[in-house]
Amino acid sequence: EYPSFIGALAAFKSYGAIIKGIEMDNDGMIIENLAKILSDAKLKPKILYLSPFFHNPAGIIYSKDRKSALIDMLNGTTICLLEDDPYGELYFNEKDRELTLPIKALAKERFPLCYVGSFSKIFGPGMRLGWLFGPAEVVDKCELAKQSIDACSPTFTQVLAHQFFEKNKLPDFVASLRKDCAKRAGIMLDALEKTMPEGVSWTRPKGGFYIWVTMPPHCDASKVFTIAIKKGAAFVIGRVFDPEDKKNNCFRLAFSFTPEEKIETGVRIIAEAVKQLLSGKK
Repeated sequence: EYPSFIGALAAFKSYGAIIKGIEMDNDGMIIENLAKILSDAKLKPKILYLSPFFHNPAGIIYSKDRKSALIDMLNGTTICLLEDDPYGELYFNEKDRELTLPIKALAKERFPLCYVGSFSKIFGPGMRLGWLFGPAEVVDKCELAKQSIDACSPTFTQVLAHQFFEKNKLPDFVASLRKDCAKRAGIMLDALEKTMPEGVSWTRPKGGFYIWVTMPPHCDASKVFTIAIKKGAAFVIGRVFDPEDKKNNCFRLAFSFTPEEKIETGVRIIAEAVKQLLSGKK
């Protein structure tokens, strides 16, 4: 996807992958653009990587129709879908829960598919524990690769996660996270409405941690960052999320960890930096 999770991009690039970014809209990856890449005889794509629920960094969620279209397109192919879902439990509204049904649950094993998730967003970022569902031959090789990297994940954190599940503490804990994140997202969206200049747009997440802000094409997020950081507000520039390392007129805002009382101030500082860049002032 464009944009895409920086950690995944780094992992793929470390193995010399040729990466192509597919533009997204508010419903997910644009199918027509994907079709062009998948039909390219020179590329011969092997893996389609996507994060369909409360995307990092875009904040969007894939619609039912878009998931169905993806399944239809991949049906009968040998292209492996890597479905990355660390945020699916973090919907803000219970009515949106049904939208987070994984593609893995809908695809009926009609093409190779690996589904991965993580405790890092729903339990604790320091846990560094995740999970993988996939074809046995893929899982076996992933196990060997994991052993060669760090021998195994710490037993201590695995025991903590196991106990948390066994005592059924996760549902209430995640419910509290949803409530906190929803409130902070609302504060940030209100602040963006109040402060951002005309010509700047942003996503309106239904869950997760992030809002993706898009400026006019000629604007450089690195320059906005340079102005804003001097006044105490930081964000992540868009270029690091571009699979092809080109576009930089966007940036990611995270509301998940920022104290509620600081969100509006931070957004105002960033908005002033955007206005300064648009006005041409130094």
